[in-house]
Amino acid sequence: MNWGSTAYDWVGDWSGRRASLSPERTAVVDEASGDAYTYGDLEDRANATARLLEAFGVEKGERVALVSRNRIEAFDLFFATGKLGSVLAPLSYRLAPPELAALLDLVEPRLLVIESPFVERVEHALARADVDPAVLELASEDIAGGWELFAGAVPDDETPVETVRRSLANPHLLLHTGGSTGTPKETTITHGSIYWNSFNTITAWGLRDDDVAPMVFPIFHTGGWNVLTLPFFNMGGTLIIDREVEPDRVLEQIDRHGATVLVAVPAVLRTMTRHERWPETDLSTLRFVKSGGGPCRDAIVRSWRDRGVEFSQGYGLTECGPNNFAMPDAWAREKVASVGKPVMHTDARVVDEDGCPLETDEIGELELTGPHAASDYWNESGADEGTFDDGWVSTGDLARRDEDGFYHIEGRKKSAFVSGGENVYPPEVEDVIADHPAVEEVIVVGVPDDQWGTVGKAVVEPSECGDGDAPFSLAALEAHLDGRLARFKIPKYLEFVEELPTSGPSKLDRAGIEDEFGAEGTDPSFGG
Repeated sequence: MNWGSTAYDWVGDWSGRRASLSPERTAVVDEASGDAYTYGDLEDRANATARLLEAFGVEKGERVALVSRNRIEAFDLFFATGKLGSVLAPLSYRLAPPELAALLDLVEPRLLVIESPFVERVEHALARADVDPAVLELASEDIAGGWELFAGAVPDDETPVETVRRSLANPHLLLHTGGSTGTPKETTITHGSIYWNSFNTITAWGLRDDDVAPMVFPIFHTGGWNVLTLPFFNMGGTLIIDREVEPDRVLEQIDRHGATVLVAVPAVLRTMTRHERWPETDLSTLRFVKSGGGPCRDAIVRSWRDRGVEFSQGYGLTECGPNNFAMPDAWAREKVASVGKPVMHTDARVVDEDGCPLETDEIGELELTGPHAASDYWNESGADEGTFDDGWVSTGDLARRDEDGFYHIEGRKKSAFVSGGENVYPPEVEDVIADHPAVEEVIVVGVPDDQWGTVGKAVVEPSECGDGDAPFSLAALEAHLDGRLARFKIPKYLEFVEELPTSGPSKLDRAGIEDEFGAEGTDPSFGG
């Protein structure tokens, strides 16, 4: 039997199947509205939303685009498109109108749903785009006006709709992602990819039906769907959503709801540990915390582990997973710098420039494969990325596998540089610099040098907790790194910014930093 191409009734009917098993279990708590929804509620809402899509002519394979913060209606649309065999394309409200226009032209939605705060931005995008979808507005605090309201258009009929048979190979989500070319691209996420990532996550991370978690990733990001949301819906867990990610609110939600799981980017985890609520928040219900979306500094790890919380790092990308690694039972504490070992249904390898597998502790590009991996970009939007090759996904990240089989991420392939014939991997250098009390965050980029070809420049966001009596200068940085890093790894230049730019869900914008600061070196001093 070919599971991938055979159509089934159950594929995509998430709300129907879960509601038939646990209709009274709480599925979602919306902190912004104060409402809680059972799995039975989600099934009723999904059927009504499916009728809305049918009224707008959304058929199997057609796209519904969404520009919104984390709201219950995003899940309504996911469940409804699953029933009808159509495709949901969440778009980032952080994008500028020209970027949104390019994605709208790529997705070609039949229906576009916009939350009120972003109506004006999307209207500018539509004026630039070639598509002309039907538009509904998700009413927020202030209605922008001009478009029919989503809530008013949803029929009162919540009886089960006739579902469309789908195969695991059919697409269900289009998720846009960055890339080396800067051109917009959408990753085709099939039903099979979603299910297999869910299985990997449940089995490798030990998710349970009584788990409770704040969802701190935006719904336009793979983290908003595939890190915890859909694995939780598969298990029947409880998800806490909010419009904004604020450290005090997340800490309060952990305490009040007895959260058992938390997965977030390092920036969020760091700001939580530095908030005034941190010492008083009860974290005892957390079974584990995972960091993802970039390297996690030692100081962050220590802060959580000092509170007795099981902490580890994850790794993934939109095109694969995103959950690919996990820590084995009884893992040694010093392995926390790694992302662990491949999960049950994922293969990983480290290869050289020719695609040949490397030996233990040799650094090369990380490649992943498994039934959860995507196989293409929508409409070949990323055809020039070289990402998909004979079943393997080329991640663009450098990694090594140690003698115990743990994988360590060594940075982006394009961010590494050669200084005097020696390879320098910025995350290694950044992690040591970040231990300095005057440093809030840091990115190291390569800059041209007449003697060594390329040397490092540390771009530093100063910390308010630094020692005001000891100016932080290049000499102070060199003294801090002396004996902790090889001399060729120590940055020769230093530059300060009020705040390092981010891209996506609070991820440092390394490419943008390299573009802005990688042309030449400077040597300022900074007073604490």
